[in-house]
Amino acid sequence: MPRYFIDLHDGANFVKDRVGFDVPDADAVRARLLGVVSRYARDMSADEDRQDLFVIVRDEADRILLRAHLSLDFESLETA
Repeated sequence: MPRYFIDLHDGANFVKDRVGFDVPDADAVRARLLGVVSRYARDMSADEDRQDLFVIVRDEADRILLRAHLSLDFESLETA
């Protein structure tokens, strides 16, 4: 079964996946990526006006197979 790695960058911190995970096919890789991004979204802070997450999925040969970008912008619509 192929091994894949998910690296994360939030604009300030970079986390390189050194362990990886085994899944049978591209659909399973996308599902795993969606799970990681979803968990990150749930933990985003309401205190920051903008937050970004950049994610890449690499294979064992270090080739980038997928990229994802999650962005959260708060914009106040109140007028003074």
